[in-house]
Amino acid sequence: MEEIIQLFSESNFYWIEIPAAFFGILYVILATKENIWCWLFAAISTSLQMFIFYKNGYPAQTALQIFYLIMAIYGYIMWNKQDQEEIKEWSAKTHVYLMFIGTIMIFVIGFILTEFFESSHPLLDSLTTVFSLLACYMVARKVLESWLYWIIIDILIVYLCYVQIENYNAIEEYFLILLYLTYSILAIYGYFSWIRKMKTKQ
Repeated sequence: MEEIIQLFSESNFYWIEIPAAFFGILYVILATKENIWCWLFAAISTSLQMFIFYKNGYPAQTALQIFYLIMAIYGYIMWNKQDQEEIKEWSAKTHVYLMFIGTIMIFVIGFILTEFFESSHPLLDSLTTVFSLLACYMVARKVLESWLYWIIIDILIVYLCYVQIENYNAIEEYFLILLYLTYSILAIYGYFSWIRKMKTKQ
């Protein structure tokens, strides 16, 4: 009970966390519906999340938000062009290739985080970073499997936040856990929603 009271008393934290969560959820909901305005809310949420991850000691996740901001602009351009992107699937061979390249990048970034930054969990931090980059690009190109990537990424971030609570008693992480659990549920919805849209357009 004391932790719950403390959770809601952290007003200095929640004045930025709640809007970031709200706009982030709006982004995902609109993306599942292929609504181009999702990218506006993505840009707003990303700008706020950048500060949050920096505050909580996740350097790779902080840098990732800069890429998200760029991808929000790119996604808007791709979805707004005259020859609009259609929902598509990538081959298994393409995903295996991406996994191979991604694994190499995970260890490279993990090494950098270990040597030059104070990352709490460098390999897990770099894993979520690398595949979040890919998943974000896939959403901008309307690749169906992007939602599967997001489901796994969101669950891993939930675990990362949980470990942070266990090690540092970071009460703010409870909010992030609820947020990313919500994201994972929305990603499941997005996956099946895009499947229905693909079948409708065929």
